[in-house]
Amino acid sequence: MSDKLFSEFEGVSSKQWKQQIQYELKGADYNETLVWESPEGIKVKPFYHSDEAGQPLPVQSPKTAFSIVQNIFVHDLEKSIARANETLNRGAESIRFTLENDQADVEKLLTNIPTNVPVYFYFEFLNPDFIKKIDGIAAKRNATVFVEIDPIGQLAKDGNLFANVDSDFTVLNDLAKSCQHINFLSINAALCQNAGANIVQQLAYTLAHANEYFNRILAIGKPITIKVAVGTNYFFEIAKLRALRLLFNTLAKEYNHTFDCHIVATPTKRNKTLYDYNVNMLRTTTECMSAILGGADAVANLAYDAIYHKDNEFGDRISRNQLLVLKHESYFDIVNNPSDGAYYIETLTEQLAEKALALFKDIEKGGGFITQLIEGTIQRKIKESADKEQELFDNGKEILLGTNKYPNKEDRMSHDLELYPFVKINPRKTLITPIIEKRLAEKMEQERLENEKQ
Repeated sequence: MSDKLFSEFEGVSSKQWKQQIQYELKGADYNETLVWESPEGIKVKPFYHSDEAGQPLPVQSPKTAFSIVQNIFVHDLEKSIARANETLNRGAESIRFTLENDQADVEKLLTNIPTNVPVYFYFEFLNPDFIKKIDGIAAKRNATVFVEIDPIGQLAKDGNLFANVDSDFTVLNDLAKSCQHINFLSINAALCQNAGANIVQQLAYTLAHANEYFNRILAIGKPITIKVAVGTNYFFEIAKLRALRLLFNTLAKEYNHTFDCHIVATPTKRNKTLYDYNVNMLRTTTECMSAILGGADAVANLAYDAIYHKDNEFGDRISRNQLLVLKHESYFDIVNNPSDGAYYIETLTEQLAEKALALFKDIEKGGGFITQLIEGTIQRKIKESADKEQELFDNGKEILLGTNKYPNKEDRMSHDLELYPFVKINPRKTLITPIIEKRLAEKMEQERLENEKQ
């Protein structure tokens, strides 16, 4: 139909477009005026054309994949069950429980959730008997359950493994053999993004992280869950998720694995602000859009007040409704592979994947992801990237509205802090220096809070 519709118009080549643009620039340099370079070293052109586009990349993002996730911290079991079912009645499609310890009655927790609702479990301990119990309950109920176990991510975030490398991977190999009904393995890729890593680093580190598991676990039979934080660079973030799936599948094939990864996306914390906090809703909306268009299997939105308020009904409802609007009113769940054929996104996907693959190969030559964590190489590279971004923010070149651009000087927040919104210092003995998540606005916000006291 498109050929018939447009066949009467003469095509305009890429060369003709460039000639016209150069004419309109009246002598100004095309590259210096219109081409900009991203922190990843990608030169972004003012237009992309079919003349310069290759074949669409083999990245699949079916419309049925987008699931709305509600995060619930389990402290009081009965209240958590009631809250889970209430949120399901109000639009949530899957639940992610965070557990404090292995004393929680997971059978009661799962029994009270409909079997057609996917359930995620997150906890910072490694108890194989507890995980096998969840597997048994999932088998009995024929439920879809993801248990987010990630010893390497624990090392990166906390500075220590659950026990040690040999012990932790012995447990994982045991679980791989005995747990046939749950997805028990995950990768926390969000940590690097929230700490300030650029997109190429995020992709390469996630790939190296996955490669450690492929090398050390002999019988992985289920998809690996990858937790991704989505930043504010709209089209780059779409391309990031597409490149991640492409790279993961390429690596998995090398190990004769046929399963895909399961991507759970959430907005980044890095650009969220304490002051003028309602702007956070705009940020999370575009970040969720990037996640969906990039092909995330599930999206857990971040409440606008998550950095300084405890979980609350209003914040959860607003964040959930943002996703409901995108799904049911903006129809983001209607089209398969919505980014296919967009020359800009296809080009970004390919360039990010190529750069990430090159960095991944360097990491492997250097001994692999765990080795480079122990040596401090990964932490140093992330810090270098974070420092560059922080400098741009401090100089006003990277803008957060309401914070370093058009701040409301009358805004007061010291009375409203239920949570400490800054990096927490916890001196302790660790195997490595952990990767520290830090928001761009922290220093500026601390100064403003101090001025409130005067």
